[in-house]
Amino acid sequence: MADIAEVPPEGHPAIRVVAMPADTNANGDIFGGWLVSMMDLAAGTVASQHSKGRAATIAIDGMMFHRPVQIGDTVSVYADLIGVGRTSMKIDVTAWRRSRDGAEHNRVTHGTFTFVAIDDQGRPRPVGD
Repeated sequence: MADIAEVPPEGHPAIRVVAMPADTNANGDIFGGWLVSMMDLAAGTVASQHSKGRAATIAIDGMMFHRPVQIGDTVSVYADLIGVGRTSMKIDVTAWRRSRDGAEHNRVTHGTFTFVAIDDQGRPRPVGD
């Protein structure tokens, strides 16, 4: 396992949620897809706020899972805008876990999400329009 800083970013997470039994695979670990969907929700919030309207995910780059998430863990997802093009936005997204009864935080996954600002017909539009 890579050497990972075990201190969450400063500031507030874009979303925070508790992992529940319905979100697990047959081994009792939280589905990776559930975690990716939480990350997409967090990134989408940042993209919509920055673009002042609808935004759609077009790519997820460099996704890496570092640790599993267990039932009852609190998952905090941090999302930071790291690049803006004419119609697109790149968002750095990191998910952290904290056990329900503990204070230790662990980074569980990270990825870069790309969104495109879209109009009411789903066509790309300039960011901020």
